[in-house]
Amino acid sequence: MPHIGCVFCNNPKLSIVAENALAFAIRDISPARPLHTLIIPKRHVADIFETSADEREAIHELAMQCRKNICDEDPSVGGFNFGSNVGVAAGQKIFHAHVHLIPRRQADTDLQPATPD
Repeated sequence: MPHIGCVFCNNPKLSIVAENALAFAIRDISPARPLHTLIIPKRHVADIFETSADEREAIHELAMQCRKNICDEDPSVGGFNFGSNVGVAAGQKIFHAHVHLIPRRQADTDLQPATPD
């Protein structure tokens, strides 16, 4: 069920790059690196620990698909950061579960730490 005020639940302008029955993927609007992708369960839950096993599997399947698509689009990608910020103390800014898939290239500098607004 969509959550009132949630940018992932109530945004018809989201540009979905991949989707399955339980999750979808979009490009991050403030990417840490080019092609930074967010993988989001369709059901509104606050963080990744509230997702069901089926939702986590759907998220993982999309991550695998997005990883392949990113590598096909940009052969300079040599690795990925893959994870989720859970809670204000960890830098979570949007309280709808989502996983970051951040492509990394050999010449990248360190990522900036997440900071709450």
